[in-house]
Amino acid sequence: MLLKIVGMFFVALAFIGAFLPLLPTTPFLLVAAACFAKSSPRLYNMLLANKVFGPLIYHWQQSRCIPKRAKVLALSSMVVAVLWSGYILPTIWLKVLVVALVVWPFIFLWRLPTSNSNL
Repeated sequence: MLLKIVGMFFVALAFIGAFLPLLPTTPFLLVAAACFAKSSPRLYNMLLANKVFGPLIYHWQQSRCIPKRAKVLALSSMVVAVLWSGYILPTIWLKVLVVALVVWPFIFLWRLPTSNSNL
């Protein structure tokens, strides 16, 4: 029961992350898939059957790499979000905070192996 609740929490975070540029979507869905795989085959299959995120999760589970198109899209959206945030934020400290929060996820995504398949 706890894994189902944790999985639903991460699905909610992923949903929010689909609309907020600084909040990642795919890592939250991977955590949710891991929780559902151990607790609820029905929810796990529903997540894999999703037209948008299902192929990414399946691809990650099979080959531990992400498609090149998804990587380029994720990295470029992070850069655009940081640049936009730097433009609209009023103080230098907030700008530095945004950059600091994005550096590790950017490096993590940059270092992930890529595949040539484009889903």
